[in-house]
Amino acid sequence: MITHLPILQVIVPLMSAPICLLLNRAKLVWLFSLLASGLAFIISILLLQQVMISGVISYELGGWQAPWGIEYRIDKLNAFLLLIISGISTVVLVAAQTSIEKEIPKDKHSYFYVLYLLSLTGMLGIVATGDAFNVFVFLEISSLSAYALIAMGQKRQALWASYQYLIMGTIGATFILIAIGLMYQMTGTLNMADLSQRLPEVAQTRTVFVSFTFLIVGVCLKLAMFPLHLWLPNAYAYAPSIVTAFFAATATKVAVYLLIRFTFSVFGFSFSFTTIPLQTLFMALGLIGIFIASTTAIYQNNVKHIFAYSSIAQIGYMIVGFSLSTAAGLTATLLHMFNHALMKGAIFLALAAVIYRVGNVELNNLRGLGRQMPLTMAAIVLGGLSLIGVPLTVGFVSKWYLLTALVEQGWWPVAVLILLGSMLAVVYVWRVVEIAYFKAPLDENIKVKEAPMSFLIPIWTLVIANIYFGIDTRLSVQVAQGAAQSLFGVSP
Repeated sequence: MITHLPILQVIVPLMSAPICLLLNRAKLVWLFSLLASGLAFIISILLLQQVMISGVISYELGGWQAPWGIEYRIDKLNAFLLLIISGISTVVLVAAQTSIEKEIPKDKHSYFYVLYLLSLTGMLGIVATGDAFNVFVFLEISSLSAYALIAMGQKRQALWASYQYLIMGTIGATFILIAIGLMYQMTGTLNMADLSQRLPEVAQTRTVFVSFTFLIVGVCLKLAMFPLHLWLPNAYAYAPSIVTAFFAATATKVAVYLLIRFTFSVFGFSFSFTTIPLQTLFMALGLIGIFIASTTAIYQNNVKHIFAYSSIAQIGYMIVGFSLSTAAGLTATLLHMFNHALMKGAIFLALAAVIYRVGNVELNNLRGLGRQMPLTMAAIVLGGLSLIGVPLTVGFVSKWYLLTALVEQGWWPVAVLILLGSMLAVVYVWRVVEIAYFKAPLDENIKVKEAPMSFLIPIWTLVIANIYFGIDTRLSVQVAQGAAQSLFGVSP
């Protein structure tokens, strides 16, 4: 059993998806999906423990030895991501049945869980596999199910948002496939560990340069990095609330993982950061993304749009850490991936609860909700404080490590810009706080009830995690530092 954990990580949700169609009862399908995701979460915990104790795990499918066969290769980096994805998925699913009751017709509930589990499978597969073509296959599984999930949103705009994502996502996936094809043409292998050995021999050829360029652009489209982010705001705003909570906490993290995996592990640090000057380009785009997305968030009137643009800004922080091309910078990026998943998972789940009670999250309709839904709105406030980077929250930990990494490199002006970017977060978070706590309800006669426990339990699980991992950083920092140092070939 233990030796088969890498493949079980992917097989459990994959095989569970079609079984959902056979169960045919909404509550039974939900419980089964929650069980499948919970098992995936337990497997990810066991894998992370195993990797931290005994190092990299290599699992050869069908007994075919790599590089001829497909290999699943688990190290500290992807074990950390597997934990984030499966953990968030499980917590979000706790609230799924209650949330989709009002947002998705009952006859489509089974299809929702099938698509949800397929999207989860795709993300876990992208992260677990050690085969470049398998990355593309799982990327398509995840993306196709994501397009369908977004299209299930209540409003007609959900179809347009899904279509936008489909077009942009297809372009990104095509670029990635072309890059993988060119790498195979030059090396004759698709195994990522084998590619890392063979690519240096042909690194100065035009084909490899073109391959690298196609890969970076394709991944950045999936990542929603500025200025390739146009699909993300509407996808988050008009998707079913549970889908938004799941994707906001996981999907972009998977794309960041791919960026790190291919630049550091496959093409190699020297090629990615010395031959091609990625640092300057990514630093500039990361900083521009922080300021433009944060400023845009300030002027939104839909709270989902506010925090969708906030996600683009937070991606900017991850990209700035990545662009430093140091172990400290990469540690900050990996920490922020973990911490941002906790922040956005909590915020978007709380917004799902607001939609369940109020029907929408237009800013003006949140008037007085601080008193009527105190626990739900408190969760949004605490999540917002974490986004700003207030001490004793996970957001502070991320930004502290990022600022430390910048100062170590002597990048004081960039550190100042990071702090200014955080001040913009204060403005859009305050807009939500002001409306909810300092404005009278639109109609005093309409009493809005607090969210049901099926929402409050997962919401406050993530809020408490925001505070706990902001105080006790041993787990997150140890794993992030270990993963970053291993990518630089440094013994922890």
